[in-house]
Amino acid sequence: MIQITEAAQAHFRQLLAEQPLGTQIRVYVSYPGTVQAECGVSYCPPEAVTAEDQSLPFEGFVAYIESPMLPFLQQAVIDFVTESLGSQLTIKAPNAKLAKVAADAPLFDRVDYFLQATVNPQLAGHGGRVTLVEITEAGGVVLQFGGGCNGCAMVDVTLKEGIEKELLAHFPELTGVQDVTEHQAGEHSYY
Repeated sequence: MIQITEAAQAHFRQLLAEQPLGTQIRVYVSYPGTVQAECGVSYCPPEAVTAEDQSLPFEGFVAYIESPMLPFLQQAVIDFVTESLGSQLTIKAPNAKLAKVAADAPLFDRVDYFLQATVNPQLAGHGGRVTLVEITEAGGVVLQFGGGCNGCAMVDVTLKEGIEKELLAHFPELTGVQDVTEHQAGEHSYY
């Protein structure tokens, strides 16, 4: 679930010692499952705890999380880092923007998650993205490119040498990848 490092736990205990008795912490995600997703930690007074909260006990405090946020906080790490310029609390939550899917989820969902979590961050460096349109009965993946990838001269290389190889390596049941984008070159395209 969530990992709170020893340094972060000590930081929380120190902060909570200065708060009213019974105050704990809440870990949250604003705009979960979107590109605007942001993770944070706030104080949680006793009256703010609800029946749908999940409680995670730590030495000296409890971290509360609203149950619907749990998939977005899978594999999250909260740390307190001290460097030469000062200290800061860091939160790394790889699933905040896109909730992780289960290993036994439908193939479409697993492939879509892989594209959103692994492929699109690589394409974003060029202003591009890819969307899963469908998976055919024969195991073919149908994709549509957007952003800077639409009209890019290297789209065929990206499709066959990049995306297809990654997908086939991760999903042996797939047979290939097809692009259905009507590419139009323009100023938006990356060259």
